[in-house]
Amino acid sequence: MNYNSSKIALATSGDPLTDMLRGLRLDGVDYGRCVLGAPWAVSFPAQKAARFHFIGQQGCWLFSPAKEWVELSVGDALLIPRGDEHVLASAPGVPPVPIGRYTIEPVCENIYDVSNECGGPKTLLFCGSMHFNLDGSHPLLDMMPDLMQAHRLMANAPGIQHLLDAMAGEVTMDRVGSGGILARLADVLAATIIRSWVENGCGDATGWIEAVRNPDVGKVLAAIHLQPEREWTVEALARMMGASRSAFAQRFATVVGETPAKYVLRVRMHHARQWLARDGMRVSVAAAKLGYDSEASFSRAFKRVIGVAPSHLRNTGDDAS
Repeated sequence: MNYNSSKIALATSGDPLTDMLRGLRLDGVDYGRCVLGAPWAVSFPAQKAARFHFIGQQGCWLFSPAKEWVELSVGDALLIPRGDEHVLASAPGVPPVPIGRYTIEPVCENIYDVSNECGGPKTLLFCGSMHFNLDGSHPLLDMMPDLMQAHRLMANAPGIQHLLDAMAGEVTMDRVGSGGILARLADVLAATIIRSWVENGCGDATGWIEAVRNPDVGKVLAAIHLQPEREWTVEALARMMGASRSAFAQRFATVVGETPAKYVLRVRMHHARQWLARDGMRVSVAAAKLGYDSEASFSRAFKRVIGVAPSHLRNTGDDAS
């Protein structure tokens, strides 16, 4: 059960990246309310889902994916969008213990209480895992920083403070139903953090972000990502940009770094990978959805782009990302 699906909704601005973000959702997987007495250190292994943490009581430290110690204050929240390995600790240097070795008690479906037996000052955390509805290799996810902190984005996103205040109230009061409410708030807060990052220029991100925001090519990229099942041709994409076939192909390759046909194929196959691995779609259905005449021709194209046969993902549920 997913407690919530938070969709980033931005006002229409004419920015192709904004159009692409309208469909971005974060679906909660599981959450834990952690009460940890010092000294403590929790190691979180790398995973495919994003990690979310909220500091509800007594500050702590993060050993970040960049291998640096970062001090966290009460009321801070952070998102690790690609689920990289990291450690939360009462102080730098405390030997980390894997999260799975702590006492974990289920509260309700997908909500857990996590604790230890140390008697020092208690830190109260709310930690969770969440999946993006995008394929793990989507360029937008690849462009995100390893670590996104709420307080760094609050100056231009006043709504973040209200969400943090609401979470602080729920996590400290431990009222009936607080776990489910916290899960919903966490999904919305993570989506708001990402939206603020995008609206503030995506930090130092370049490459694909610059291509999407290119006035000539951006709307073409957005259309491809929003409708991967459409049978895009170079002629149709050139008409969208208002250019001849040859001029469009040259301009697209210069800005994006590959031909339109290759880019379209890659986007389609990455969407198919998600349909197969996460949604459990049959290979024949995915092939038909993308307009292939036969399952065999789809399978050949899929293996050429992804590196494994689609039946492998359908059988194992491994997204190979």
